[in-house]
Amino acid sequence: MDKLSSILQLREMLRQLERDVGLEDLSRFERDVLLAAHGLCERPGDVISSEQIREHTLVRPAAQATFYRAIRTLLERGLLERAADTKAKSYVVRSDLVGSPLPLP
Repeated sequence: MDKLSSILQLREMLRQLERDVGLEDLSRFERDVLLAAHGLCERPGDVISSEQIREHTLVRPAAQATFYRAIRTLLERGLLERAADTKAKSYVVRSDLVGSPLPLP
């Protein structure tokens, strides 16, 4: 199997997994922001800042406006929520909601 075929096969498996857990309605960048945020958490309920997410390698190349649009969409969908008793731009990832029907923006 050549390299492109291997990448294609992996990409198709990833897209199917994203569909299976209900993330297909998110843009690729919104999924990247969600995954970056999740990857920064050591355990469920950890609070992360937008600066931490913004510095992740999946997210860093995007424009700031694109990043904040993705954050807004993830907040609207309930996959991120603003952290209680913290400064603005601090979030908690709601990974427990992945796989549940998500509200449309």
